[in-house]
Amino acid sequence: MKITALEEYGLRCMLQLALHDPRQPMTVQQVAVNEGLTPEYAGKLLNLLRQQGLVDSVRGRNGGFVLTRTASDINLAQIVSALSNQLFDAEYCERHSGAGEVCVHETACALRPVWSTLSEHVNQLLESITLADLMRSEHEMCRELQPTSEATPGPTSEPKLPAAPTLHQVRSSESR
Repeated sequence: MKITALEEYGLRCMLQLALHDPRQPMTVQQVAVNEGLTPEYAGKLLNLLRQQGLVDSVRGRNGGFVLTRTASDINLAQIVSALSNQLFDAEYCERHSGAGEVCVHETACALRPVWSTLSEHVNQLLESITLADLMRSEHEMCRELQPTSEATPGPTSEPKLPAAPTLHQVRSSESR
């Protein structure tokens, strides 16, 4: 699985707005400088996010961009889906049909449930993380995202990432 540049930089632009004073719009130039992007690329990203309702643009001398909701009300799944397709969607098999119009495994594909399950897990994790969560330090995020089987309880909240089942555990539960 690869995170695209569009997704990475779009998330970073959103984080810049979350870290900025919500009462003052942040200019494209400010976002670009803070993230090491060209103003044109930062503007493109912010406009995509605006079209999806995640940011608003404010015109005028003191204009710029602001979040449409608080950082705690915007999760990463919403941002990623505003910038790209899901990891595995209904059209996935059609896009990967090989030389034919229809995949040769259309009626019996052992990979389809793997990609679907992976996509569900990734989406659940992204839904559980808000922009406000990303305003923490890297160390705090690492501690927060530890699988629950290894996590040490902290004063803030439960870790976000449950321990993923192995194929052996899945098979064992199916045989019961």
